[in-house]
Amino acid sequence: MDFFGIPTKACWNVNRADGLNPVESCEGMGDAAYFYVSCVFLLNGVMMSLFYIYGTYLSGSRLGGVVTVLCLFFNHGESTRVMWTPPLRESFSYPFFVLQMLLLTRILRRSKLERRSLVALGACNVLFLLPWPFAQFVLLTQVNKSTHRGKNFVQGIAWFTSTVLLKFFMSFILGASNDAHIGNLIRSKLTNYKDFHTLMYTCAAEFDFMELEVGLISSVLAHNFHCVSLPLCACVCQMVYHSLQLVAFAVLAILVMRIKLFLAPLMCLMASLICSRQLFGWIGEHFKCHITVFGILSIMAIQGVANFQSQRGIVGDFSNLPQEQLLEWINANTMPNAVFAGSMPTMSSVKLSTGRAIVNHPHYEDTWQKERTKLVYTMYSRKPAKEVKRNLMQLQADYFILEDSWCNRRSRPGCSMPEIWDVEDQENRGKLPLCTLLSIDSRPHFTTMFENKVYKVLKIPKDAK
Repeated sequence: MDFFGIPTKACWNVNRADGLNPVESCEGMGDAAYFYVSCVFLLNGVMMSLFYIYGTYLSGSRLGGVVTVLCLFFNHGESTRVMWTPPLRESFSYPFFVLQMLLLTRILRRSKLERRSLVALGACNVLFLLPWPFAQFVLLTQVNKSTHRGKNFVQGIAWFTSTVLLKFFMSFILGASNDAHIGNLIRSKLTNYKDFHTLMYTCAAEFDFMELEVGLISSVLAHNFHCVSLPLCACVCQMVYHSLQLVAFAVLAILVMRIKLFLAPLMCLMASLICSRQLFGWIGEHFKCHITVFGILSIMAIQGVANFQSQRGIVGDFSNLPQEQLLEWINANTMPNAVFAGSMPTMSSVKLSTGRAIVNHPHYEDTWQKERTKLVYTMYSRKPAKEVKRNLMQLQADYFILEDSWCNRRSRPGCSMPEIWDVEDQENRGKLPLCTLLSIDSRPHFTTMFENKVYKVLKIPKDAK
């Protein structure tokens, strides 16, 4: 494939051992997957330059930008997931949030508002919100909730009340409740509330509580910056903003560990303030300040370099032979219009690699998808096979892909799929899970069409009711 005579894609066959068929491997921007991943890595690479500019601007020193970048490299595994899962929506959104915070810092530092700065801020907000539904809740942490001026306070209350009322009104009229899971998730963190959907979130490691030591470190840092900055720089609005933003992210990260990916980079940015003459000018002349900073960086580098080398040492080739066998069987033995049901990650692979229709996929925030997925996952409950079959027929599924790992996997007590179902299905509690029974014998309600050590494809007959 050429672009104006320039080759953009190169492919070759890779011979594999153990009697496996050769596979085609391609690289170059002409390959769709390569182009997609390269754009994500390029965007996040530019973000590192943005962090340098941000750290320099915040601290007033180029050394502050260096400190920010080094802190990010030293804590790379805690600051991003882009190296593991490039297609995540947050990988596209987060760089624009960093730019938004930089622009907001510039606006707060200026005594006079500039129209172009406000336009740029609005554009960054839009670009941050478009790829990632959760972005709206991140921006909520920037809302000014209190002010000493009564007029602004009343106006803010009016705006907030009207927005909430409009949201409920639109949800009622349109039957939309896509954001309800966020409220239930927070509710489950603060109370004993739990249902099927909240457990699907909270049983995942990224939605668990953050590690105690990280929470304590962030709390101490936020307290120290608050104590240092306010007496010396009471008039510097951007310092107050960053302190409050750090506290907000710390609270959210303690509740939901996934938000740690917002907290850690902001802590690295705040670390640049050790180079601020405004805060630490009392140390003495520039030479003494630089010696102090280099001393701190040397201490950080002891563990930081080890962390960085550990990240660099992770190399390998992806291989999932059982799933490859499954996808090849689907391509060879099912009709192009066949409909599949199963776990969300597997369904995304089936759709992408075979083009077959699927009844559920990983866009779990959508209310309609949540309900469809819940019906599909009755296969991992203790309900009777006849009822589960009826659910799958209702979704017009032709095949179900059963995975033993989803039946037996347990991240912690109460988090296996049968235990999650026990919360809502009290009537069948204590019975053997249906997935366990079907792994032994799928008859009479289903027919086994394909099986390997990980996957089992069950055909759903259409004649029985």
